[in-house]
Amino acid sequence: MNEPILELHGLSKVYPSGLKALDSVDLEIRQGEIFALLGPNGAGKTTLIGAVCGLVRPTSGTIRAFGHDLARNWRHARARIGLVPQELSTDMFEPVIDAVSYSRGLFGYPPDPGRIEEILRALSLWDKRGERIMALSGGMKRRVLIAKALAHEPDLLFLDEPTAGVDVELRKGMWELIGTMRERGVTIILTTHYIEEAEEMADRVGIINQGRLLMVDDKAAMMQRLGRTEAHIELASPLAELPKALAHFPVEIEQGGRSLCYRGGDGTGKGKSEVAELTKALTAAGIDYTGIDVHESSLEDIFVSLLGEEELA
Repeated sequence: MNEPILELHGLSKVYPSGLKALDSVDLEIRQGEIFALLGPNGAGKTTLIGAVCGLVRPTSGTIRAFGHDLARNWRHARARIGLVPQELSTDMFEPVIDAVSYSRGLFGYPPDPGRIEEILRALSLWDKRGERIMALSGGMKRRVLIAKALAHEPDLLFLDEPTAGVDVELRKGMWELIGTMRERGVTIILTTHYIEEAEEMADRVGIINQGRLLMVDDKAAMMQRLGRTEAHIELASPLAELPKALAHFPVEIEQGGRSLCYRGGDGTGKGKSEVAELTKALTAAGIDYTGIDVHESSLEDIFVSLLGEEELA
């Protein structure tokens, strides 16, 4: 297992109003991984990123990046961290290439026109390099933010809602770029409202709500442990009641006896095999069926379920 590149211990942030934006968060990020932080608006995602990037002063807790305590050696560690913020925060009158070049110099790196060109070409911004940022579309402005964050070649990159408000084609291009960065060894932490993106790209997932980290796990392990299988079986003839041969399966009669609904596999990952056993039991009992539709939980299903449990607690 790779050594942690970022370690948060007991990280809390309480504002003067009494709002607890972060509540004793413990988190370790492994070198070279893509980590997705999921949570509703106001959950604490942006506050957590701000604390690591020096934009928010924590109330308590410690942050270590690259082995350095950020409270003692912030400047050295911050030079290796890139941030693509949620909001546009750059000089709109500045030409694209000047803005990106300035970001590199801001962290003490010497000019490198070749590297700047490489970044701009990768983001399809090279043809726009001389244009003022204010003249670009919303999607292109967001690409400029990514270019600025990459200009000093960070080892750890934060992406706060990087694809919000951009079209599907642009979003796909950005994710291809993220994949390329990971291949180069960049560690990536992202927040996103597009949970299917996290499901596709992330190695691990953390779910945060009301400032508390509810769960952190490898994506595949989380989906197997918390996922469930749902199967709808259309029957050839209606059933008045559930036969005894099916009593030990988690099934219910629906649609006036014309359909059986299986919901199971919770926490076991055995849903698919149990559905196969169910169909064999139906055949053995002489119950014909005309169709079956099997659905596995997505990461979004798990996310919604966890937040629902949190609200009921």
